[in-house]
Amino acid sequence: MLRYILDTNICIELMKNQPPQVVNKFEECFVGEVVMSAITFAELQYGVQISENPDQQQAHLKELIEDIPVMAFETFTALSYGPIRTATRLSKRDHLDKLIAAHAVSLDVVLVTNNERDFSKYPGLKIENWLK
Repeated sequence: MLRYILDTNICIELMKNQPPQVVNKFEECFVGEVVMSAITFAELQYGVQISENPDQQQAHLKELIEDIPVMAFETFTALSYGPIRTATRLSKRDHLDKLIAAHAVSLDVVLVTNNERDFSKYPGLKIENWLK
């Protein structure tokens, strides 16, 4: 059963630092309960390309997606984007965060992020911070 979707900043922490509190929380989950959005994967791909060592970072990303599957952004997910974007229409930034939030809402899962403040404004989104 799907329970969590990881935000980009949590995936970066896993790739770079393997923080014990995140690793411990991850180990409490069964295989398949934790995923990432295709939007997050796209952001990570960009980060790999602009890093100082793209080959090494690509290898880290490949390892990460072996444990954390990438969920496609489907038509039903796009339906959740409208209400989220409408609720925050005055904010002209963070469009990728809005898409990630919509993905979490559409799957009815908890978004794991270290950016609680920005994500707290999206309606219907459940949030946890595994770095605290």
